[in-house]
Amino acid sequence: MGKTIIRVPATAANLGPGIDSIGAALHLYLTVIIEERTEEWRVNHALGTEIPRDEHNLMVQAALKVNPKLQPHQLTVMSDIPVSRGLGSSTSAIIAGIKIANELGEMDLSIADQLNWAVKVGGNLDNVAPALMGQAAVATVNDGWADALSLPLPANLSALVFIPGQKLLTRKSRAALPATVDFKTAVHASSVANVLVAALLAGNWELAARMIERDEFHEQARSQLVPELDQIREAAHELDIVGTYLSGAGPTVVTLGDSGKLTLLRHKLAEKNLPGSLRIIPVDQQGATVLTDA
Repeated sequence: MGKTIIRVPATAANLGPGIDSIGAALHLYLTVIIEERTEEWRVNHALGTEIPRDEHNLMVQAALKVNPKLQPHQLTVMSDIPVSRGLGSSTSAIIAGIKIANELGEMDLSIADQLNWAVKVGGNLDNVAPALMGQAAVATVNDGWADALSLPLPANLSALVFIPGQKLLTRKSRAALPATVDFKTAVHASSVANVLVAALLAGNWELAARMIERDEFHEQARSQLVPELDQIREAAHELDIVGTYLSGAGPTVVTLGDSGKLTLLRHKLAEKNLPGSLRIIPVDQQGATVLTDA
């Protein structure tokens, strides 16, 4: 009997001013192998005791919401996506579950269908869209239906990712956000996001990188919770690197750029002894993939 291998990339969401709508896919992956049919769902992994190994696993829950008639199978899971660090670990599990349902249920779901199922199950748009489509993506929901568009990124683009040693609870990060934004600020912030999307579609990375650093929706409010954001951005500017932003609700900080320059930045930041790890990760080009070994 053949095996099916599902691979879902990590995502760096809230790309600049694109809060809850624009994100990028990174070359870190959740990998799931669908194995033999079993009496009950079995999820084999070495990801810690907090992650269920049965039908309560988030992947299985997502799959059963899409198709409640699925027969239980054994799943083997591997992941190098940090949990609860703003890199879409939960979204990757949701996408994997939808792919599992699509494969086992022979549902032939389109990417648009999968996007909408992911949102219904609880995935964030700015994580879900790039996880499915690769590179960067912009998405929105109108009248309960999600639409997304792929945004090309430079082929040589990588991300320097600062991953703090401690988690930042999403509810704490959400609580830091302002309840309202005045009209003038909202209009200007939206214009920045519009230019970011246009610059990416036009292949103008220099302009896009500048727009990434001009968020007015959430970074200022959350910077008090992630002081490393300003430190990393300042160090990057000293090396003429532009393109640093807070991924998701935090606490991960991402700087996009050429891998050579990012290596210099990593050395510079290493001297600051920031409380976390620094990794240079290429941008994922494909999004979630499914490979069947017949």
